[in-house]
Amino acid sequence: MTVTRADTNALAAVLRAGFEGQGAKPVEPPILQPADTLLDLYGEDIRARAYVTSDALRGEQMLRPDFTVPVVQMHMAHGADPARYTYAGEVFRRQEHDADRPNEYVQVGYEVFERDDPAASDAEVFALIAGALGDLPVRAVTGDIGVLMAVVNGLDTSVLRKNALMRHIWRPRRFRALLERFAAERAVPEFAPSSAPLVGARRQHEIEARIDALKADADVPPIAARDVDLIGALLDISASMPDALERLHDLSVDLPAIVPAVARVAARQEALAARGVDVDTLAFDASYGRTSMEYYDGFVFGFAASERADLSLLASGGRYDALTRRLGARLGDNREIPAVGGVMRPGVMLELGARI
Repeated sequence: MTVTRADTNALAAVLRAGFEGQGAKPVEPPILQPADTLLDLYGEDIRARAYVTSDALRGEQMLRPDFTVPVVQMHMAHGADPARYTYAGEVFRRQEHDADRPNEYVQVGYEVFERDDPAASDAEVFALIAGALGDLPVRAVTGDIGVLMAVVNGLDTSVLRKNALMRHIWRPRRFRALLERFAAERAVPEFAPSSAPLVGARRQHEIEARIDALKADADVPPIAARDVDLIGALLDISASMPDALERLHDLSVDLPAIVPAVARVAARQEALAARGVDVDTLAFDASYGRTSMEYYDGFVFGFAASERADLSLLASGGRYDALTRRLGARLGDNREIPAVGGVMRPGVMLELGARI
């Protein structure tokens, strides 16, 4: 069927009204967002997928690549806890390699900021979005990036190596390459002084600091092969939620650092069941979300068309507690609050047969 912008906006209005009926406050973040915040969060990588412009008074700006960051900023600056928000509108993503993927599309979202029971908030967001999808033929996948983060934080290695691995959790190939490098025995490199002229932006003291860091890293003992194997076993988990949870409990015997994170997965399973979700058939994939959900640091989920691999996700979301901490720090008060949310794509829903 041909999906028109009017149809998409009409369904978006219906979805947002449904979230308002659950107590969410409607918000409308500006389409133009300050680039400095997004660059601070994502680094220069964001330029490859965002539209960048400039303003003589406000400096560099970006067309809104998502809603979560501006909603978090708004809440951290002015919101009261607990809070629920909903929104509907366009987001903009540059596409350099696939002309068939849209560079502008409508999202509808639901965000929860609440301290008391994170597992219940996770289940609330997931169940409401699942309900809004109705009878559409979709399959859901869940995961938890916090489990892998707990493993990395618990490794017997240097802080610098842990930080490097944490930065690349969302880049699986780079993460694996770093892990293998840190697990290898390496000789201390020798760096001879150079009289060559400086080329590029780095100054002499920066080059010397980098050399010192490389020498210090070479003295760090390799990560144990056993730990590398256990991380591999963790990332290979892909099963129904009860089976996956059993395997996580088994791994926690050898990886005690993940015990609190696994307990959160177990609490979420109970909360989802209490919301009427069939957890016995709900998929859990320990690697899910590692290529597309950079600010999530706990629960992640997505809904895909069961028999239409050509379609984008109909809905996705997750927990982003660390994002509230980082944006709170930018405001100068170091506030943070547990937060979870999800977005829906009404245009994709219509392509799959949704009715307004």
